[in-house]
Amino acid sequence: MEKDAEQVLAYPIPAPSALEPPSEWERLRSECPVARVTLPSGDGAALVTRYEDVRSVLADPRFTRRLTGEGAARIAANESGGVFNSDMASAVPDSGEGHQRWRREVGKWFTAKRMNALRPGIREMAERLIDGMVAEGAPADLKAHLGFPLPVWVICDLLGVPESDRDRFSYWSDTLLNLTRYTEEEISAAQKEFFAYMSAHIGRRRTDPGDDLLSALITGPDGDGARLTDMELVATGMGLLVAGHETTANMIGKMVAMLLSDRSRWERLLEERGLVRTAVEEALRFDANSGIGLPRFITEDAEIGGETVPAGTTVMCAMAAANRDPGAFEGADTMVLDRLPNQHIAFGSGAHSCLGQALARTELQVVLEVLLDRLPGLDLAVPADELRRVDGLAVGGLATVPVRW
Repeated sequence: MEKDAEQVLAYPIPAPSALEPPSEWERLRSECPVARVTLPSGDGAALVTRYEDVRSVLADPRFTRRLTGEGAARIAANESGGVFNSDMASAVPDSGEGHQRWRREVGKWFTAKRMNALRPGIREMAERLIDGMVAEGAPADLKAHLGFPLPVWVICDLLGVPESDRDRFSYWSDTLLNLTRYTEEEISAAQKEFFAYMSAHIGRRRTDPGDDLLSALITGPDGDGARLTDMELVATGMGLLVAGHETTANMIGKMVAMLLSDRSRWERLLEERGLVRTAVEEALRFDANSGIGLPRFITEDAEIGGETVPAGTTVMCAMAAANRDPGAFEGADTMVLDRLPNQHIAFGSGAHSCLGQALARTELQVVLEVLLDRLPGLDLAVPADELRRVDGLAVGGLATVPVRW
């Protein structure tokens, strides 16, 4: 790694505008593929930006998700380092048979077949939310009217929790995922409240199971209730609720903004509806504002891209930078709506790739289809360079997505 202290970068790296990548990415990929950075906490880490290097780290079992051990960097700017460094983040087994068992059981609910069965309901809800937005008139914030409430409704239905609690979920997820906004006391309180809420919900499902994921995990096909521990169940529910709505809610807004920032993209989709699926994949790849990436911790010396990374290093995997790597994608800085193949790593890679990616893809595809059908004249209500990123969030997003039609 670069040893010159002057080369240490503050991370996340600022970008010139909400939809554009940091200019530093290109230099790092070509000149400093394992760069020294300072996290919001003030702790140091190594930043990996090349496609092959990021994939290699995410697939290597020596690089663990657990950031609770001695020497692991704190991520967020508070005493504990936030959700990435919490015991809850380590509640789900990290490797071995325990991890495989967890993925098998939870993954049964996220198959492409099951997600396709959800399409009619997701479309109906999207139609209803767009009706409300249109009734209020333009300009409107697409994120507030559609981007946020749709994924919340879907994940609440999946977990069997009431959608009426969505404002509480929003606060808890923002508290747990924000890197700079909240104090240690606020984060601790939110974690306790969220834990108590999910524990009580799981307790109710034990005595009164429903047709939802958590009920299925509790009872199992034989009704023995021994598949996952209580802590694993709570961590699963909390993790899916946070990840299942925060990431997709933000991605809906970013996807639409990317497509509308160059009107020719939207016009092409209006003419070629068969490109919706590849356009969604390209939006995921092209997203320059996906957040802080995935942290990993190494307890032994390892090699990344020909460089030795010493034991005790926290490595930040910048998937968004990797997805713009010209060594992996032809015309990497161009949004190609019919790009095939498109082996982006927006959902991670390897044994810890996002379990809910089939659900996210389904929601993004349905939203895009409905918007093209209902609002063909949709356009940004402000210039693209006036869009603003959400400050401090581990998951990248836009503060608002003002649109007209």
